[in-house]
Amino acid sequence: MTDSADDADEERLTYADTGVDIEASEDATAALLEAFGSDLRTEYAGLIDIGDRYLALATDGVGTKLLVAEALEDFSTIGIDCIAMNVNDLVAAGVEPVAFVDYLAIDEPDEEITNQVGEGLAVGLEQSDLTMLGGETAVMPDVVKGFDLAGTCVGLADKDEIFEGEAAVGDALVGFPSNGIHSNGLTLAREAATRNHDYTDEFPLDPEHTIGEELLRPTRIYTDLLESMHDHDVRAAAHVTGGGWTNLLRMGEHNYVIENPLPAQPIFEFIQEEGNVTDEEMHRTFNMGTGFVVALPDEQADALVAETDGQIIGHVKEGNTVDIRGLSLE
Repeated sequence: MTDSADDADEERLTYADTGVDIEASEDATAALLEAFGSDLRTEYAGLIDIGDRYLALATDGVGTKLLVAEALEDFSTIGIDCIAMNVNDLVAAGVEPVAFVDYLAIDEPDEEITNQVGEGLAVGLEQSDLTMLGGETAVMPDVVKGFDLAGTCVGLADKDEIFEGEAAVGDALVGFPSNGIHSNGLTLAREAATRNHDYTDEFPLDPEHTIGEELLRPTRIYTDLLESMHDHDVRAAAHVTGGGWTNLLRMGEHNYVIENPLPAQPIFEFIQEEGNVTDEEMHRTFNMGTGFVVALPDEQADALVAETDGQIIGHVKEGNTVDIRGLSLE
């Protein structure tokens, strides 16, 4: 993916221009945590010491991907996204997810929507081997227009199973493919995709699907990697979500040199072209084909790759940037 001077006269889209400022969001979150003196133990999950183990919690929602589902009147996969965004955060901490609760806020009761949401949740539960402990459906016409879906996941981990959370210079980086756009950056993606198209139009790079169907591909669930990651001494992991490739910096202040990145799916090329989005903005917003990255001792990397669908994508050096496809992200 490259920027073209021929597109200079066309307005370039950025995530901030479409209403989502990642830096401002992070500052607001930090202020919230400071207000009640949070003592989070990992970058991705909160931990409570319960004796010989940790109880872990993560919470997240589906975001504006819901608006694509609403436009297509297809809500059958967003439950998978809701579970995936939560369980993947626990996996990034080294925690096994065990149970889930959901929260659906809606402006008026709609049996068809709730049934389809439930179908997706059931699939996500099966894929991640989770138990649903319950949930809440709140009808709030004065607060919500349409609906919102979020959830909370609880996990358990022995104390020696929690990832250190800090990569080491010399570590190998193993990346695992995403399933497309997942559930981040949809505000920018929707704006770009609908500049010249409708969600129901054929996806130009794969006419067997519509644009909306490409955007709705459910987030991949990475719980199946957890055993292999523990077996091969993974030190730290990054769930590539909001902030794109800068998530790797959550594994410590190092230079993450991506020498052999996984290919980005066609949806990213489409978004970049339609929105005239720069390479840097794409990599700061989207997963660009890689949904999960781990750092581990170089001598363990081949064995991890052999057991999974991962690929060695780079190495950890001294510094404080992510270098990928000619970009240097801080």
